[in-house]
Amino acid sequence: NYSGGGQLLILGIFTVLYVMVTWWRDIIREAAFEGQHTSVVQEGLRLGMILFIVSEVMFFFAFFWAFFTSSLTPVFNIGGVWPPVGIEVISPWGLPLLNTILLLSSGATVTWAHHAIVGGLKQEAQTSLYLTLTFAIYFTTFQFLEYIEAPFSISDGVYGSTFFMATGFHGFHVIIGTIFLTICAIRLYFDHF
Repeated sequence: NYSGGGQLLILGIFTVLYVMVTWWRDIIREAAFEGQHTSVVQEGLRLGMILFIVSEVMFFFAFFWAFFTSSLTPVFNIGGVWPPVGIEVISPWGLPLLNTILLLSSGATVTWAHHAIVGGLKQEAQTSLYLTLTFAIYFTTFQFLEYIEAPFSISDGVYGSTFFMATGFHGFHVIIGTIFLTICAIRLYFDHF
């Protein structure tokens, strides 16, 4: 409905990709080839990561707050019950359970990759990192399938909006993490660690 919306989306995507590529190029150049990651730079990167993680925790806290407020004290305009009247919920024993298993497994394999990198075990690090990437791709695919098979939409009141906002935001983080881990896998292949 918005004129130029598609063009603006493409421009935004290319801008983000450009920033990502140039940032990674600089980080890789400084760390692997120039050795310029002094203790001050490392401390700045560490603090930046801590602040980023805290801000992300606050985002998710807000989504959970919305969910728990709506589910524990349902108001009259949604029927006074949770889930709201007319909403068919997704069974937690299907794709959600499988995705939970994939997430927990990927947490274990990425930790395995980290310890292998620290220990200088390149082959083991590659195996565990590729396994983590496989889990992430399966997770994203299964979440997409869950979305297209969902019997409700984001416009179905508070239930749909909290479900799709929280799971979509999390899925977006998984996609970004997959991109970052792919860069790490490429760097591992070229012995940057």
